[in-house]
Amino acid sequence: MEVILLERIGRLGQMGDVVKVKDGYARNFLLPQGKALRANKANMARFEKDRVQLEARNLEQKSEAATIAERIDGGIFVAIRQAGDTGILYGSVSTRDIAEIVTDGGCAIERRQVRLDRAIKTLGLHQVRLTLHPEVEANIQINVARTADEAARQARGEDVTSIRDEGDLQAPTDGAEAEEIFEDEALAEEARSALSDDYAELAEADKTSESPETDKAHE
Repeated sequence: MEVILLERIGRLGQMGDVVKVKDGYARNFLLPQGKALRANKANMARFEKDRVQLEARNLEQKSEAATIAERIDGGIFVAIRQAGDTGILYGSVSTRDIAEIVTDGGCAIERRQVRLDRAIKTLGLHQVRLTLHPEVEANIQINVARTADEAARQARGEDVTSIRDEGDLQAPTDGAEAEEIFEDEALAEEARSALSDDYAELAEADKTSESPETDKAHE
């Protein structure tokens, strides 16, 4: 499908360009989001008529986006989540979550402005790119931790997933993780029992191997 772009779209073109895109992309994104019009004579005439207003609106939106980018670029936002000792989350941090966290931090953004290749599923500091406007981007960090104290430690560069002593061990809250730990302990106990049995058999073999003649020789 050919469309007329009503704003700059990365990898497609600038405002006013007529480009060919996949039908699904046009119907599901460009057209309903008001980012493009179907390319025909009527819409081309409509675009030329509204061009000045569209350009003015674009400049206003760009200015607003630049103001937000200036405030949050390089900022760190904390996401508190449950996780195991290895740092794997019981769930994930999605684009929707990040949009809510940044908005709660004082700068309203939308989910579609958050760029993630995949949801965040581990503790730590994660770089996230925000497209606030087709011509304005910002980069932030999401500090995913189990507590505010852990978030502060991670911000200082500490690794909160390493277990330093027995006091750091936490009872697993995930059934699968608990089952895995108990399974490992059972296997270890089984190995210890088997080893003890082997030693017992060796000791018994040593006793039976001593003949009466040997005992007399010892005398």
